[in-house]
Amino acid sequence: MTTRSHRRARHGLAVLWALAALCALCSSPALAAPDAGQTQRLHALFDADWEWRMRNFPEWATFTGDHRYGDQLEDDSKAADATRVARNQALLAELRGIPRDQLSNADRVSYDMLVRETQQWVAGAAFPGLNTLAISAESGLHNEFPELLGASPVATEADVRKMLARVARFPARVEQLIVRLRDGLERGWVMPRASLARVPAQIDAQLTADVTQSALYAPFKRLGSGIAPADRARLAADGERALREQVYPAMRRLRDFIANDYAPRAPLDGAMSRYPGGRAAYDFLVRRSTTTDLTAAEVHAIGQREVTRLRAEMEAQMQAAGFTGSFTEFVAFLNTDPRFFLADGEALLTRYRDIAKRVDPELPKLFAELPRTPYGVRAIPAYEGPGRSDNYSRPPLDGSGPGWFNANAAAVKIRPTWTMDAFFAHEAVPGHHLQNARALELKGLPAFRRSAWTPAYGEGWALYAETLGSELGLYNDAYSRFGYLQLQALRAARLVVDTGIHALGWQREQAIGWMTERTGISRDIIEPQVDRYYAWPGQALAYMIGELKIIELRDRAKTALGERFDIRRFHMAVLDGGPVPLAVLEQSIDDWIAAERVRPAAR
Repeated sequence: MTTRSHRRARHGLAVLWALAALCALCSSPALAAPDAGQTQRLHALFDADWEWRMRNFPEWATFTGDHRYGDQLEDDSKAADATRVARNQALLAELRGIPRDQLSNADRVSYDMLVRETQQWVAGAAFPGLNTLAISAESGLHNEFPELLGASPVATEADVRKMLARVARFPARVEQLIVRLRDGLERGWVMPRASLARVPAQIDAQLTADVTQSALYAPFKRLGSGIAPADRARLAADGERALREQVYPAMRRLRDFIANDYAPRAPLDGAMSRYPGGRAAYDFLVRRSTTTDLTAAEVHAIGQREVTRLRAEMEAQMQAAGFTGSFTEFVAFLNTDPRFFLADGEALLTRYRDIAKRVDPELPKLFAELPRTPYGVRAIPAYEGPGRSDNYSRPPLDGSGPGWFNANAAAVKIRPTWTMDAFFAHEAVPGHHLQNARALELKGLPAFRRSAWTPAYGEGWALYAETLGSELGLYNDAYSRFGYLQLQALRAARLVVDTGIHALGWQREQAIGWMTERTGISRDIIEPQVDRYYAWPGQALAYMIGELKIIELRDRAKTALGERFDIRRFHMAVLDGGPVPLAVLEQSIDDWIAAERVRPAAR
């Protein structure tokens, strides 16, 4: 339950968002006449920084819809890491040379965000071990490369030639990844064993005996109709040969390294506190993920409180369903009765598409404006396995394609129907797709803000979106309402388990047992969830912390505005600043409340 596009870029660990509240922004007076020269300097820096990102992270550029570097792969070497840190130090100096008080209020927000993003990129160099945790069953080059090829244009022969050039660079990119992982071995920073267990099988599933049946070959099956048939055949043959001679051997090399050299030295317990300097790194990740100054212990306590509240609401829905047994018996019934399971993966996709048809017409009740970019429902590639979380892929920045709710059709036997309403609301609309598609259309914001990923905001919005389901025609029986509450409880439990394993000494079995008992979610689902928290420390904290802040701000606005409160306008106020740290969101909503108080009433 995350957005895939924000995990693909290697700079996802390096680009670390604000750790502290943007207090300067909160106290700055409005300017009547910003300095035009300083504004121009700032926007020139925004543009130059964006171009630098596209060149240095060509995979991410492809996913944003910029295909100028479609023949390139990212330089993942230590030398490149050092160059990027130095470049960001220089950018920071340039930004600090611009007088902030001579900018408009809107530009101050952008300025503050880029300054803090750049600061944290530099600060991330203090934790080199983090960048060595570069592969798991949830993420890594082995899963991301076929996605990258799938996102590459193949309309013309020039497009295909670019992609083939990128394919040719893949073996060197694998070698860089192995060097990075070896660096982790030397530093004592190795992914936990459970997080690696499925990686060899994921690679094997892509290395089909018939190359044309591999997920890697998929782009060569959809070459542009404008390419002459004979040329299409030749390009497809070139693609098959390149995969067989370049990608397959490199993938096997990576698989053998993971299986024979890396995984055997992986710790059974991958808690951050057990890595050299890991506790300080985890504190850093907690602040980054939540965009607050909350400590691990404070986050843990919030999670315990919310799990207790949600468990009581879940039990109330059990009673509403007329079930007379225990909570454990009710959960067993929900997870085993055939009425709650679909026949196959195609039926699961069809049901999600049916949910979309119900929800879309209801959205204007809650949103004053809706994005124009469409979305679709598709299956997660089967090679990723049933343990892969459902997720979302955002549209390209240029609007040239849709967003996608990626549903795990392979998990149909462990995905009961009573959870599907809430999953859809989170990953599609009004969750990730509505927020991301709206952000892409905010043309008044710099590109880096429209494409930003601030975890507490993005995941907080998606989790908040689940709470809107009843107003959109979802949760129409006690079972689906229970499913919604159970998924909320899962995110609350994440606060407890993530901090428990990384900061408070919890063991893996303890975390799995506690989470299974409190949420009622089956162990088959909880195990890969817990392994995900080991593999991606701190990320899981963003969801509930962000949701609670949005609810707090909505309640504040309702109290302040009374009858003048309009939920449709409130939601636009949350969305129309783009992804921002929670302190910035809070200030923007306070400003919106003040403006709403004096806004003329509609006639």
